[in-house]
Amino acid sequence: MRRVLVLLALLVTAVALPLEPAGAAPQHAAPGIRVAGGRLVEANGSDLVLRGVNHDFIWYPDRNGTFAAIKATGANAVRVPLGTGHQFRHTSPDEVRTIVDLCRLQRLVCILDAHDTAGFGQDKKAAPMSEAVAFWKGLLPVLAGHEDNILVNIANEPFGVGGDWPWVQQTTDAIRELRAAGFRHTLLVDAPGWGQDEMYVMRDNAERVRAADPTGNTAFDIHMYGEFDNAAKVNAYLGYFTHHQLPVLIGEFSGQHEWGDPDEDAIMAYAEGHSVGYLGWSWSGNEQEYSYLDLVHDFDPASRTAWGNRFLTGPNGISTQSREATIFRNGTAGAPRIAEVTTSTVRLSWPRASWGTTYIVVAVNGASESRLATTARPEVTLHGLRGSTEYAFAVYARGLLGNRSRRSALTYAVTPPA
Repeated sequence: MRRVLVLLALLVTAVALPLEPAGAAPQHAAPGIRVAGGRLVEANGSDLVLRGVNHDFIWYPDRNGTFAAIKATGANAVRVPLGTGHQFRHTSPDEVRTIVDLCRLQRLVCILDAHDTAGFGQDKKAAPMSEAVAFWKGLLPVLAGHEDNILVNIANEPFGVGGDWPWVQQTTDAIRELRAAGFRHTLLVDAPGWGQDEMYVMRDNAERVRAADPTGNTAFDIHMYGEFDNAAKVNAYLGYFTHHQLPVLIGEFSGQHEWGDPDEDAIMAYAEGHSVGYLGWSWSGNEQEYSYLDLVHDFDPASRTAWGNRFLTGPNGISTQSREATIFRNGTAGAPRIAEVTTSTVRLSWPRASWGTTYIVVAVNGASESRLATTARPEVTLHGLRGSTEYAFAVYARGLLGNRSRRSALTYAVTPPA
């Protein structure tokens, strides 16, 4: 994420003014996180680069303080493995509801993954993708309405190594079935080869898989372990997706692994260079022989491991590269809506005030603000923005005599990379 941190400001008319009904229909087509221009964006069009941690909820369902601890690192996302009941304990709808509530409470975008499918075809305990689809369909009543901060990771690391697995057919079938069932969330699909795509099956068929989604809101999840042991491999793989405008994120990676030594420095650097999301494996609780994968010792956020120090505070780490999703920072009542965000423009609209003849749109930066536009209409398109930049906007209503309303709440937008 090439960040130029500029806090500017944009939001709507005065709180004290009678405005149009707050329940007016939103002006964006998608209900939440979606794909646009080959990238993940929020419903308002703001660029969304996920930076987060995996939390082993299947094995530690009582460690819910982990969500707050992960948020405290500066992360904007968490990936949570769920059990379908085939290989791992079935995660109940009530448990999923708790996870969703905790993610929203802690202002985290949440990736939920059906974990039992890992290594299907090689691991005899693994579940087929069809069971993951059935699992998700049973959770639709819990997940519907949370499209703005929940992504559905259909099947964790489906299929083992090799190139003969029916990954393309089963993945496209799963996408179509979930859409037909009513899922409006962005769907995330993992690569075969234990998630590492060693035969480039996902890479070479990503266009075909994306075309199977009638909404276009499918993204790709690569896990970078031993297969990605040098910078050239990392850069080439991520570069293929970004060049072809295919949305990709790194759902798992680590500093060490039993199947080769991942180049974590390159993974984090090139994720930053390509403005691609990443989530490290994992917060805590790995088996003793795999304790090198833990970011903290025994779930204690004050006791970081070597991997935790590298991942959280090292170069291109969570603490320096994460930006909270705008949905958790924007004002609501009477606030202007962001209708569209591009690299250089943003289109805003807001409820019409019951008095006043003009509106003043300002950018807010701490205690200072600068005027961007004056308009007689409750909408404006601002030009001349910079890519990979965070802006905050606000709006005043102004009367005939020049008197102004109080400033609206702030609304935030993050432009995509140039």
